[in-house]
Amino acid sequence: MRERFDRPPRVLVFDSGLGGLTVHAEIVKARPDVDITYVADDARFPYGDLREDELIARVERIVGACVASSTPDVVVIACNTASTLVLPPLRERHPNLPFVGTVPAIKPAAERSRSRLISVLATPGTVARDYTRALVRNFADDCEVELVGSGKLAEIAERRLRGERVESEEIAREIAPCFVAREGLRTDQIVLACTHFPLLLDLFETLAPWPVEFVDPAPAIARRVDWLLGPACRPIRDGTPHRAIFTSARPPAPDLQKALLRLGLEVSSVAPRLIEA
Repeated sequence: MRERFDRPPRVLVFDSGLGGLTVHAEIVKARPDVDITYVADDARFPYGDLREDELIARVERIVGACVASSTPDVVVIACNTASTLVLPPLRERHPNLPFVGTVPAIKPAAERSRSRLISVLATPGTVARDYTRALVRNFADDCEVELVGSGKLAEIAERRLRGERVESEEIAREIAPCFVAREGLRTDQIVLACTHFPLLLDLFETLAPWPVEFVDPAPAIARRVDWLLGPACRPIRDGTPHRAIFTSARPPAPDLQKALLRLGLEVSSVAPRLIEA
């Protein structure tokens, strides 16, 4: 694309819930000139129990409605589970619109690992995908890769953002299988293969039995968006809040509202005829 805009460029960021806020924050850092519409499908979060055909149809419908209403220049699917399934049909349906997906950052983890022991912390759906296993074969075939599926961490991250209490013990249990010690070597790279997980990064670092590098895909996604948009718009945007859409139309809890405001997001709503819960 690489266009020069005479208005702030528009980016649509879609996620099943709040994990894409980590991607939103990195895009804002990389491109303070953009207008962002953030869409959280909280009416159906989490996606783990959806059949693949249901997930594809739902994401196509929601993203299609939001593309029509916000006319973005780039769309980011900030969800590993959705990215592995829905990017091809979305690109086919919108051939002139760039889509940026989210995939496990296995390649950079393998490049940085000294011990050659890597873990991929993901949702069970992402762990089960052939796509994930192909990434391991293609980019980490000389590493021992532990695929760890957690069905709880994304929900824990959402609870924490809403201001609810989370227990360190339950987080420690979920991440424990990522830490492998073998023949004097230890895991040194953990791929955070769900955009929700960096929301818990400070706790991961505190609870880790030894220091590791947690690999967050959000900065790479932001760099790709920056490249697609091309030269930054001047002047940059006027400070008007970005727009957050929740498909449930439920008002966010007070702590979540504060977190959204800190990220420069203002809650909006969508007509029920466009997005059916």
